[in-house]
Amino acid sequence: MDIGILCSIDNVSRSGYYRWLSKSKLPDRDNEDYLLIKQIFESGKRKYGWRSIQMRLPKDRPMNHKKIRRIMGKYGLVCRIRRKNPYKWIAKATKEHRTFDNQLNRNFEIKLPFRVFCTDITYIIFNHRVAYLSVIKDICSGEVVAWKLSRHIDMGLVLDTVEQLKNNASIPCIMFQNITIHSDQGFHYTNPKYIEQVKKMKMIQSMSRKGNCIDNAPVESFFGHLKDDVDYKNCKTFDELYVLIENYMRYYNHERYQWELKKMTPVEYRNHLLGAE
Repeated sequence: MDIGILCSIDNVSRSGYYRWLSKSKLPDRDNEDYLLIKQIFESGKRKYGWRSIQMRLPKDRPMNHKKIRRIMGKYGLVCRIRRKNPYKWIAKATKEHRTFDNQLNRNFEIKLPFRVFCTDITYIIFNHRVAYLSVIKDICSGEVVAWKLSRHIDMGLVLDTVEQLKNNASIPCIMFQNITIHSDQGFHYTNPKYIEQVKKMKMIQSMSRKGNCIDNAPVESFFGHLKDDVDYKNCKTFDELYVLIENYMRYYNHERYQWELKKMTPVEYRNHLLGAE
């Protein structure tokens, strides 16, 4: 077919066609750079943008970002864009999961009971299964004032523990408005349900800094003693484990004498301090 007819069908000039034809016969000057960029692009599972590619170029083959972007566009090397987590964005926008300042600041020398509590969760492995123990401990006396053992690590675990604290007959209700409760920045303690429950009891919420378990040392120490003292690995059922933990809590609060508590148990020391007020 005549070239003129083909050019008229495609609505291009004859001179333009011959100019394109002459250029198409020339070697592609970008070919070597394209092959290098493509190799790096593929090694990154097609997730690398121009910055990642530029950082991985050999020192003897530097390219500026304009050239890399041009070649990627020319050969269709489009990286996958990581989608933002909508739930994370929503939580941030609505400030649903809040953190609080470290009010405790490792001041573990509390002189009076029922002033500062610390709380945390640990897991207990028994018979190839896992149980979760939530504890609230009085920093002054070392007394475990509330605890909950569960098969599940859901919000009910910490909410029920705080409810048990609220119903502790040893603590006058009027005192809750002056109590600080300290925790880490775990999901449960930044959850709006937990925050609201603490707020309703007029307690002051405090949190450890990220990655600083020493900020919550009293409760971490308690978990260490519990796992050393209790033979939980031999429990066959959850109910058996529950009874074991329940007995240990009673022993720890009422029978376990501690040198730093003037050779008293946590409950004896608590009553001693309250009687001296």
